[in-house]
Formats: sequence, C-alpha cells, structure tokens
Amino acid sequence: MFTIEYFIGIILIGIVIGLLSGMLGVGGGILMVPFQYFLFSYIGIPPQYGLLTSLGTSLAIIIPTAISGAYEHSRKLDGIIPLGIKFGIFGIIGGFIGGIIAYSIPYWILQFIFALVLLLVMIKTIVSFKEEENKGIFTINQISICLTGLFVGISSGLLGIGGGLFLIGILTAVFGFTTIKAIGISSVFITLTAIGGTIAYIILGWGNNPIPYTIGFVSIINFIVICAFSVPFAKLGAKYAHIIPEKYLKILLLIGIIYIEIKILGFI
Repeated sequence: MFTIEYFIGIILIGIVIGLLSGMLGVGGGILMVPFQYFLFSYIGIPPQYGLLTSLGTSLAIIIPTAISGAYEHSRKLDGIIPLGIKFGIFGIIGGFIGGIIAYSIPYWILQFIFALVLLLVMIKTIVSFKEEENKGIFTINQISICLTGLFVGISSGLLGIGGGLFLIGILTAVFGFTTIKAIGISSVFITLTAIGGTIAYIILGWGNNPIPYTIGFVSIINFIVICAFSVPFAKLGAKYAHIIPEKYLKILLLIGIIYIEIKILGFI
C-alpha cells in the first residue's frame, strides 16, 4: 500500500513543515493536511478516512515540531513562554472541542471551511503589507487571553492546524505585537493546542479507522517519518526567522497560502 513515492512525499512534507514552523511560528497544518490528504488519495484511501487521518496526524506532528522551534525562539525573545502557555491552556480545551466538531460533520464541509479560512488569512496577509506599525486595539488581560485561546484552539482542532496563523493575526492586529514576537508566542501556543486536538482524534478514531498502522486518526508511519525531518528543520527555521526581514517572512507565508488555496479550490 505504501509506495516509495509515498515515503518521498512525506519526507518532503517534513522538511518544508519544519522550516515553516520554525520560521513563521505556524504548525504547518496548512500544508500538512492537504498534502497528506493527497498522498492518502494517491494510494487509494477513502476520502473521509484520508481527511480525518490527515487532520489528526498533522496535529500530532505539530507537537514535537513546535517545541523545537519554540526552544530556539525563547533563546532570543523574552516573555514568550509565559504568554504562550497562558493562551495555550485555553487553546487545549478549544482544540479538543474543535476535534469533536470535525468528527461530527461531513468531510466535504471541512474542505470548504479549510479553503475559506485560507482565503481570509491570505487577504489579511496582503493587507498587512501596508501596515507601517502595529497598533493594538485591546490590551492583554485574563479575559482576552481566555477568549482568544478558546477561539484559536477550536479552529486548531477543527482544521487540523496548530492555530498559529490565527494567533499571529490576532496578536499583531488586535493586541499590537510585532510579527517576530507574535511568531515566538505562537510557537509555544501551538504546542499546547495541538495536544488537545490530537487526543480528540485518537479517541474518536479508535477502532474506526481502516488505514493500517494508525492510532485512532493518527498515522504512526506519517508521524515518525515527518517528525524525523520536521523537528531538526524547525530549529533551523527559527534561526533564520531572526535574520530574515519581517516583510520577507510575510511574503513566504503568502506564497504558501496562495499555492494551497489553489490546490484546495481546484480539488473541490
């Protein structure tokens, strides 16, 4: 069932995801979910199981990958770990809720939601190029941390992503953080939110997934192979994030979003 081309594909996913995770503070789910889904379809996995396994596996991979990037960012940015943990505590709860919601609705609806979210993120990224400085609308307090963490966490579990894109957008546009500081906080946050979503996908897929070598809706093969490359490359990506100008980080993010948006819309 698992061909050489399949393994080459997940190795490339690991390299790209690791670099993006460390460089942009995202879990890489925007790439991992559709790419894994395409690979599962390539080897003949039914769409509903391929998508749910792509979602669950992506969240599981985000955990060690994001930890690698967060460690590197914490060496150069002060205060990102406490804030990331505070957001992440509520993100874990939201991630679990999002995972349950994803299991309860038809898979084609998830595809539509995923494409729509990518479109909104793409628009936000394009608009941000014109912003000369970040001006916060609200201040950070326990209520805003709770609401933000829950919202991003639910999005994480629902879409199989770490929630980094959502959190970075909120931290910069709503709370006025610089992009690099938001990336650092996000790298800590996505580690925690992915835990809640992963647990949900393991429980909901237990005994319900016909794909071999899986734990619930988490593929053991994909997890091991992708992590073997994503973890070290996430550390490398985090180093480059502090060297590359902020506008170029946004350009890299935008290129990836546009490409996946085209693939998703074309598939639908």
